[in-house]
Amino acid sequence: MSSASETEKTGPTAPSDRIVGLDALRGFALLGILLINVWVFSMPETTLSNPTIYGDFTGGNYWAWFVGHVFAQQKFITIFTILFGGGVVLFTRNVERRDGPVFELYVRRSGWLVAFGLAHAYLLWYGDILVAYGVCAFVVVLFRDHDPRTLAIAGVALLSVPSLIEVIAAVTAEPATVASSWQPAESALRAEVETYRSGWLTQMEHRVPAALRRQTTGLLGYTGWRVSGSMLLGMALFKWGVLTNERSAQFYRRLVAIGGAIGLAAVLAGVRYIQANDWSVEAALFWRQFNYWGSVPLALAYVGIVMLYCKRRPDGVVTRSLAAVGRTAFSNYILQTVLATSIFYGHGLGLFGRMSRLELYGIVVVIWAVQVPLSVLWLRYFRYGPLEWIWRVLTYESMQPLRAAGADEADE
Repeated sequence: MSSASETEKTGPTAPSDRIVGLDALRGFALLGILLINVWVFSMPETTLSNPTIYGDFTGGNYWAWFVGHVFAQQKFITIFTILFGGGVVLFTRNVERRDGPVFELYVRRSGWLVAFGLAHAYLLWYGDILVAYGVCAFVVVLFRDHDPRTLAIAGVALLSVPSLIEVIAAVTAEPATVASSWQPAESALRAEVETYRSGWLTQMEHRVPAALRRQTTGLLGYTGWRVSGSMLLGMALFKWGVLTNERSAQFYRRLVAIGGAIGLAAVLAGVRYIQANDWSVEAALFWRQFNYWGSVPLALAYVGIVMLYCKRRPDGVVTRSLAAVGRTAFSNYILQTVLATSIFYGHGLGLFGRMSRLELYGIVVVIWAVQVPLSVLWLRYFRYGPLEWIWRVLTYESMQPLRAAGADEADE
């Protein structure tokens, strides 16, 4: 373990040095992610890409999907990933400022994130994103000293790779090849439902291969490129001062207007396209591109909205509440899994596959109602979330202060 003087030199960001807008944006993204993850927690895996294969898809349930797809799907996870990229710059800058061992600490930090992610994926929920973040973090850190324009161009280039792969596949692949993943057999859907209504050990039959697929072929063919590209874009936005609320209100208003218009136009065009093609296998891979690209400008519009609000209400209840969730985002991400799996999986209430899309939003609100006040209350007494604290201890190989020195020091 490090000595006290070394800890002061290389330790984590002090509570007084936090950026409120950045934390509020992270909290906003973390809460929004649940709007889409709840579908994966509660329904067969393929439902995320093809909502017509399971559950009622008419009336209010259709509109529940429509709102989620247009305004949430890939938007909040894009913000979260962009913020992780900004965090790479922030972390390495802080360590360099203290003359600490940048790569030694960074490698430990990223390595432990992968370890946490593996435990999350194989023990709790296959939809984990932490492994992808940890793996991609080893690559993107190498570009941290580049100018923001170069980072942004490189980010968009990486984002283009999975899109190009899917378009080529859509043009060249036989429909039967795509059909197996777009519209699984009824027996496979029933088996997945029964698996997650069963006990924890039985769930491994689906969770382990699903997690392994996401961390191998999924990472190489899609997630790795999307995550790395978004992280590089986040590094650029951090250096430009966009994520730290350093730009003018006029800049953020333009970001909202332009990003919102382009993003919504693309996503809505995608909905119209797939419905015009009656959700056919032939159109499946093409339609994903509309939301894939539309989610980026729309996510940036959300960034603008949050920053504008934080400028207007920097000490408001909403800002402070979102910032509290953002400061404990790691713990809250895992807490969402624990709560959701306890509700939907067989070792809990066993509601997997039993609730409509409209009802699922009620579950989301209930989980938010737990997470937001709990985060605010926790930070009155502690400096970091529980998992954030453990992560810091493992990264710096020294004990870190957990309890707040006083009530007025609860804010980080």
